[in-house]
Amino acid sequence: MPTLVNYSGDDDFYVDIYCPPSKRSKISAPFTLGESLSRQEQVPSINILPDECLFEIFRRLPGLERSSCACVSKHWLMLVSSISKTDICRTTCSMSLKAKEDADPSSMPKSGMSCNDVDMVSGDNEDAEVECNGHLTRCLEGKKATDVRLAAMAVGTANLGGLGKLLIKGCKPISGVTDLGMSAIARGCSSLRDLSLWNIASITDESLIQIARGCSMLEKLDLSHCPLISSKGLIAIAKSCPNLTYLSIEACPMVGNESLQTMGKGCPKLQSISIIDCPLVGDNGIAGLVSSATALRRVKLQKLNISDFSVAVIGHYGKAITNLSLSSLHNVSEKGFWVMGNAKGLQALSSLTVTSCGGMTDMSLESMGIGCSNLRQLFLSRCWFVSDNGLAAFCKVAGHLESLHLEECNRITQVGIVSVVSNCRGKLKSLALVKCRGIKDVDMDACALSPCTSLRSLTIRNCPGFGSSSLAMVGKVCPQLENLDLSGLIGITDSGLLPVIEGNEAGLVKVNLSGCLNLTDEVVLAISRLHGETLEVLNLDGCRKVTDLSLPAIADCCLFLRDLDLSNCAISDTGIAALADGEELHLQVLSLSGCSKISNRSLPFLTKLGMTLLGLNLLDCRSISSSTVDSLMGRLWRCDILFHNLKRPVLTVLHLPVVGRSLSSPWFPKNKLTWSWSQ
Repeated sequence: MPTLVNYSGDDDFYVDIYCPPSKRSKISAPFTLGESLSRQEQVPSINILPDECLFEIFRRLPGLERSSCACVSKHWLMLVSSISKTDICRTTCSMSLKAKEDADPSSMPKSGMSCNDVDMVSGDNEDAEVECNGHLTRCLEGKKATDVRLAAMAVGTANLGGLGKLLIKGCKPISGVTDLGMSAIARGCSSLRDLSLWNIASITDESLIQIARGCSMLEKLDLSHCPLISSKGLIAIAKSCPNLTYLSIEACPMVGNESLQTMGKGCPKLQSISIIDCPLVGDNGIAGLVSSATALRRVKLQKLNISDFSVAVIGHYGKAITNLSLSSLHNVSEKGFWVMGNAKGLQALSSLTVTSCGGMTDMSLESMGIGCSNLRQLFLSRCWFVSDNGLAAFCKVAGHLESLHLEECNRITQVGIVSVVSNCRGKLKSLALVKCRGIKDVDMDACALSPCTSLRSLTIRNCPGFGSSSLAMVGKVCPQLENLDLSGLIGITDSGLLPVIEGNEAGLVKVNLSGCLNLTDEVVLAISRLHGETLEVLNLDGCRKVTDLSLPAIADCCLFLRDLDLSNCAISDTGIAALADGEELHLQVLSLSGCSKISNRSLPFLTKLGMTLLGLNLLDCRSISSSTVDSLMGRLWRCDILFHNLKRPVLTVLHLPVVGRSLSSPWFPKNKLTWSWSQ
């Protein structure tokens, strides 16, 4: 027994076990405890400590060592992420003060001097400035958005200048992000300035409360489809984040008026606000926000239960508003828009967008023109009660109008368009008509109309009644066009478009003729011959009568052409060969989608064109084999290729992201570096 008590554990310990007699002989076998004891010794003794002790240890470690500890296990990661910056600062300051006291007691600060003051005196505040001014950007999407990743992000970015922008895109119906992960961000990312939370059903007001406590430098907040966020969380943000300049709230059913009122009072720098589909937001919230936030410049209100009172308050108090967007406000009547315009408080308004609002009528549109004397851009969509009379009255009083976009305004006819061109011919630069079924192909006396020499961009898209007769008038009235978009006009022919091309004096830069089924090579030859020195973008998608005859002219004349779309045209290998012969042609984007006549014979020609190409679309080119595309992939190392056929349904190649100007081809995703294509 004494031997057992005094056993030190250095040697293996054996116990003889006695077995009673049986059919087999007696067995006396040693039982080894050394392996069990050594296994216990392998367990780190620090894990025996409670979390409170580990917390005290971790918060006293330097930054890099503390981050290294977070890599040991999820348990340690969550503990390290629970350490706030104030805890670290207290420890650092205490150690710094103790070291200075031991070295030189006379250098100690007087009573009441803060730790930050000590850092400033000693010049050790440089790291803190780097962290506060950090601009690291992180994005978590789908299943990757979890609390563990957020905790790791909070710990990892602390030593890299701090996190400046965070975007979290959850996936419905289950989201891996909860208040625990957001609390870690709040504690470890005090430099956070831009926070976006989309489709996260599991976070509550506690997340915003923690963000408000730990991220007081927050400037932008974007909440979309967060059903558990209410006014309580936004009130905490309003009280603790005075630098907030941008707020967007979409589909948050528990956000109400009180939060917006507090935002208006607590965030004096608020400049942009967007509120979409929040059923509890009413007149009190909008009125309180607009009347208090005097620095507001951009306002977007959509699908809200507000009435004439709210828009009247905007018209009176929105003296700094420059961009106003109102959409699907079904309770706002003609009276509300009339009062908003006649209040004459929107003198700084330069851009107005109204969509699906029955209160926008001829009378209210005229009052907006009178009250908004500096209005330069007007966008009207699905405003069914606006007619030619209202448009003419508006253009007479809106002396600074530069851009007009009308979409699905079916009471607008050629008469209204002529009045726009006549009254705004000195300022109007852009005119767009989209899906306006009231426009018919009517002969008008173009000689009686004065030309609008200021108009540079004209878009007439998917207006089925617009034909060659109306187009001939455009050539007389708009001689200085640079951008021409006639996509979806199946009624126009060569005879209608040629006068526009031949009468243009400025030189066309961008031309979109997609879906114009009746246009032929004659139009393309005229564009190449007359505007080849200025043309940069040409879209002929769906022009089935355009053949190989057009391509030699494009190759020889269009020296600055960068974007060419020949999708679904009657192009063959002969045309691609002619295009490749252009010595001065330097295409960046070429789309040949649906050109079934192009075969493997075009490989050398596509290779030659690919020396300058950044994007090549070969979708549905069924005569091109997969081996040919593989060969192109090896040769065109800097070109992105899209290919799709029956034998090989999906092929996406990403070599080099396109930077610089945005490319206009419909197959090329704008403002994206990567994409995926599925059948």
